[in-house]
Amino acid sequence: MSKKLVFFQKGSGIAPYIWILFSILPFYFIFESSSKIEVIIGITLTIMFFLLFRFAFVSKRWPVYVWTSLLIVISITMTIVFQYVYFAFYIAYYIGNIKNRAGFLSLYIVHLTLTTISININFIFQAEEYVKQLPFVVIIWISVILLPFNIYNKKKQDRLEQQLAVANDRIADLVKQEERQRIARDLHDVLGQKLSLIGLKSDLARKLIYKDPEQVKVELKDVQQTARTALNEVRKLVSQMRGIRLKDELVHVNQILKAAEIKFVYKEEGPLSNVSLFLENILSMCLKEVVTNIVKHSKAKNCILSIKQSPSEIVITVQDDGIGLNIEKDYGKGNGLLGINERLEFVNGTLEITNNNGTTISMKIPHALKQFHKEDQ
Repeated sequence: MSKKLVFFQKGSGIAPYIWILFSILPFYFIFESSSKIEVIIGITLTIMFFLLFRFAFVSKRWPVYVWTSLLIVISITMTIVFQYVYFAFYIAYYIGNIKNRAGFLSLYIVHLTLTTISININFIFQAEEYVKQLPFVVIIWISVILLPFNIYNKKKQDRLEQQLAVANDRIADLVKQEERQRIARDLHDVLGQKLSLIGLKSDLARKLIYKDPEQVKVELKDVQQTARTALNEVRKLVSQMRGIRLKDELVHVNQILKAAEIKFVYKEEGPLSNVSLFLENILSMCLKEVVTNIVKHSKAKNCILSIKQSPSEIVITVQDDGIGLNIEKDYGKGNGLLGINERLEFVNGTLEITNNNGTTISMKIPHALKQFHKEDQ
C-alpha cells in the first residue's frame, strides 16, 4: 500500500506557508541590491539568522539570551540595509516561547524598541521604497507587539492544564486509596473482634473437652453464634459495597468536584421514593463515571446536577461548562461512555449527550423494573 507524502501536520492551517514565504522573501530584497558585496552580506546574514534561530530553540538558560540578542542585531541590520523587517516576526514568535517572565519581558521590550526605531529610520531615509510595503510593515509591527504575549499566555495555559491533569489523576488515586482504606477498616471492625472471640472460645473448649463437657457445649454454641453473626455482618458489608444509595453518591460527587475546584450545583426536585437499591446502584455507578469524566477531561468550572422522578421514569441530568465532547470521536475510547450506556441498556434506560457551551448528559431509567427488584430494597 502506497503512503502519501505529508509535508505538514493536519490542522496546521496556512501557518507553514506563511513561514515559507518569510523564509524566501529575504532573498528577494537582497537581490534587489545593486552591490555584490551587499548581496553577499545579505545572504550571509540570512543563513546566520536561521542557524542562530535553530540554536536559540534548542538552548537553555543564558545562551538563550545570547542567541536572541544576535538575532535582534541581524534583524535590525536587515531592516536598515535591505528594508527587510520580516525577521522581526520570527523573533517575536521565539520570545513568546521563553518561560522565564523576567527574561521574556526584557527581550520583548528590547526587541519592540529596536524594531520600532529601525522602522522609523527607514521611513526617514528611504521613504519611497518603504512606503510600497507599508501595509506589511504595519502588520509585522503589530505582530511584534501582540504575538509574544499571545504565545506566552498560551504556553502558560498549557503548562497549567498539564499540572491540573496531574492533580486530577492524583485526586483519583487518593479517592481509590481512601476507598481501600475504608474497606480495610470496615473489615477489621467487623471481623477482627469476632474472629478473636471465636479463637479464644475454641481454645477454651479444647482445654475443657475432658474436664467439663457441658461447658464445652456452651462454648461451642457461642462459637457457632459468633460465626453466624460475623457472616451476617460480612454479607451486609459486601451488600453495602455493591449497592450504593444515590444520596451517598451525591456526597462523594460533591467531595471530588470540590477537590478538583469545580463548583457543584445540585438542583433537588424532591427525594426519590419507591426506588430499588438495584436501580439506585446503577444510577450511582453511572453518575460516578460521568463526574470522573468531567474532572479528568472537561476543563469545566461549573457542574450542575438535577435528579427528577416522574411516575414513569427517573432522569438524571449532568451539565458542565467545559470544552465539550466529540461524541463520534470519544465514544468508547476510555472515557466510560460505553460502560454507562451498557449499564443503562441493561435496565431499559437511555443515554443522551448534547453539546452546547459544554456538555449535557441525560440518563433516564424507567420504573418498569421497580417491582421486579423490590426484594433488593
